[in-house]
Amino acid sequence: MEKLKDKVIIVTGASSGIGEALAIEAMKRQMKVVLAARRTNVMEELAGKNGWDYNNYLIIKADVSNREDCRKIVEETLKKFGKIDVLINNAGISMRALFADLDLDVLHRLMDVNFWGTVYTTYYALPHLIKSKGSVTGVSSIAGYRGLPARTGYSASKFAMQGFFEALRTEHLKTGLHVMIACPGFTSSNIRKTALAKDGSSQGESPRDESSMMSAEQVAIRILNAIARRKRTLVLTSQGKLTVLLNKLLPALTDKLVYNHMAKEPDSPFK
Repeated sequence: MEKLKDKVIIVTGASSGIGEALAIEAMKRQMKVVLAARRTNVMEELAGKNGWDYNNYLIIKADVSNREDCRKIVEETLKKFGKIDVLINNAGISMRALFADLDLDVLHRLMDVNFWGTVYTTYYALPHLIKSKGSVTGVSSIAGYRGLPARTGYSASKFAMQGFFEALRTEHLKTGLHVMIACPGFTSSNIRKTALAKDGSSQGESPRDESSMMSAEQVAIRILNAIARRKRTLVLTSQGKLTVLLNKLLPALTDKLVYNHMAKEPDSPFK
């Protein structure tokens, strides 16, 4: 915890799920926390409920798919805290529909938020992260290693994010910038409830048993611990690690296993 104390951290998508948990955990570690998301009222309620000192946090209304909003996140952070030490690109949306049934606008929305939102925010924060020899993290997914059926747009956006960060890490081997890709497995969070259906509407109630998943709080602790240790990658849950390994060693078998697993979901599009 001492390694991150007094560091300035930006968390996008901070109004729910892993982003909210990251903001709470960062405050516990006595970091200066910038919460960026569209729903400022939710973030303000969070700060008020926890009795946070306003000198130690900043709330910014931002839609990461908007380039100027991403610029604003960085500018307002510098205006209040004067530096940036950690950027966690967490904002993201998911989807659940077969590609053949999909409105292509859904894929555009996924890429705009998950990929371009990461690119924009990283772009504007990068000079300041290099100056502080800080850390930039992308909250990706096992879907960034292994394409998941009925999640074509989500998988594509996470593969793109991981390729972007891998290239960025290599570009900055000698600048002191730390680049990490964090891949939670299935996590109990709001992302499935707000996932997009084939027509772009919200799917509503999660099709999965949230109670059996790793909690967002557990994920947040692991991510911040990994940032403190400046790890390259973080793959969470035994199921997630096994999926990544099997996809490398036995990809054809993994196709079948992943298909069968997803087909068992309630209201699966495969049925």
